[in-house]
Amino acid sequence: MFTIKTNQADETEKIGDQLATSLKPNDVILLDGDLGAGKTTFTKGLAKGLGIKRYVKSPTFTIIHEYREGRLPLFHMDVYRLEDGGGDDLGWDEYFYGDGVSVIEWSQFIEEYLPDEYLRITISRNDESDDQRILKFEAQGSRYATLLNDFKKDIK
Repeated sequence: MFTIKTNQADETEKIGDQLATSLKPNDVILLDGDLGAGKTTFTKGLAKGLGIKRYVKSPTFTIIHEYREGRLPLFHMDVYRLEDGGGDDLGWDEYFYGDGVSVIEWSQFIEEYLPDEYLRITISRNDESDDQRILKFEAQGSRYATLLNDFKKDIK
């Protein structure tokens, strides 16, 4: 586990951009944090790092947005609306074990569907400033422990 502090939204986006260079097919990233913490901002950076040119926005009402034009497809999920269930027929395995990168906002609402291994990033506001964010990275499984270890060395 390690933590990064950013001072503005574009720095949070840049961290996502840098992480994207190390991602592989079937990678799963969980993004946790309060409303407005910066989960979608981070995802915009991931998309940019994967070579996706389309505008990335939160899929709150559609649950899943697919971006297929980059180096790897990006499956951006906002499962907040599944807080009370209802995700049984969304084909989670097709996303998690498909050919792309799955990014899940509000992952606690679909815990029973998540794979055993993933990278969890918790984003929170820093009490010192409205613009500052604290990103806490936690690896679950050997793939993500290696990814995180390499990322720590490469972070600029």
